Amino acid sequence: MDLTQIKQRFSIIGNSPELNRAIEVACQVAATDLSVLVTGESGVGKEFIPQIIHYGSPRKHGVYIAVNCGAIPDGTIDSELFGHEKGAFTGASEARKGYFEEANGGTLFLDEVAELPLSTQVRLLRVLQTGEFIRVGSSKVQKTDVRVVAATNINLRHAVSEGRFREDLFYRLNTVPIKIPALRERKEDIHLLFKKFALDYADKYNVPAIRLDDDAVQMLTNYRWPGNIRQLKSVAEQISILEKDRHIHAEVLQKYLPVDSEDNVPALTGAQSADYLSDRDIIFKILFQLRHEISELKQRVDEMQPSGAIPVQQKHASDGLVIDDVSNYEEQHEFRHEDKGEEMQPEEVQHVDLTPKAPVSLQDATRELIIQALERNGGKRKATAEELGFSERTLYRKIKELGLE
Repeated sequence: MDLTQIKQRFSIIGNSPELNRAIEVACQVAATDLSVLVTGESGVGKEFIPQIIHYGSPRKHGVYIAVNCGAIPDGTIDSELFGHEKGAFTGASEARKGYFEEANGGTLFLDEVAELPLSTQVRLLRVLQTGEFIRVGSSKVQKTDVRVVAATNINLRHAVSEGRFREDLFYRLNTVPIKIPALRERKEDIHLLFKKFALDYADKYNVPAIRLDDDAVQMLTNYRWPGNIRQLKSVAEQISILEKDRHIHAEVLQKYLPVDSEDNVPALTGAQSADYLSDRDIIFKILFQLRHEISELKQRVDEMQPSGAIPVQQKHASDGLVIDDVSNYEEQHEFRHEDKGEEMQPEEVQHVDLTPKAPVSLQDATRELIIQALERNGGKRKATAEELGFSERTLYRKIKELGLE
């Protein structure tokens, strides 16, 4: 396939020379079994490179497994990668295959490989050199034939010099290096990506697509984007949800761009930028969800009111509470209602409690948001992270911080 076909197949948007070069190298190395190390800042989209390599290789009919090493606790990472025997540790009620065994004959993508503990790095080096591994709790050597592609957003040479990453493993993984450019290094692609995200969210939320005026486009292009594509996508979603005017001026866009290092404030990079953006995203998602719930409840109350009844808004205006003023209400009050799946009876309408409650903390709101998302996705963290719009590692950190484990 040529470059255009590859971009279409893997939904890659952009025409910068650095991006094109990375894709070309991935295509060239795909036919071999060489290890590949993909580097780049957090949020640049490193995950499409191993997919290109796998589906362009003789292993394309085999299994492709992506593993986020940073999202797996240190105590279970060896079991996840190499498997374990029954009784190997508390809770090991049966033997289990690891990813290296499951991916035999295929490709294994190790994202955030720098997060691996040193003891696991030793095991990884062995399987890369000899194709041999041992399950946790076993003494039997097993063989596997796996192509490994690794990725990291940190400087592994610095990690080696600081003793946090094995030098021999670094050179083994870095046989073919591929660097994905930061978004600020591909300015010509920024507006193109933004328009694509705006169209996606217009379709998702059933609203008209937002458009930027010339000054806003210039501001968008000149911003440094410390969170890269992940941050750009987040900003497009926030504006699509919160702005009523679909024609966005520079003054409006400015509200969604955090202060950057250009203003003498240290820019966030790597995991820090991902965490910062996730907290910001959570706030907007909570507001959007609350707005949706308030609007839905208002509609149901109005539908159940007998003709000639005083509208809910007017009925409570004397109490200083106007429901239509959602932006103020969302920030100051917690609003509770019955489960949306239950039908309200006419006699229940008069008992709807619209009294302002005590302000809810961001931590409590975040906990509730994550719990609901986990329930909707059957406890699957990968699907939950995708729904919430941040990485598995950040979701795992939030779960741990909030005591949801």
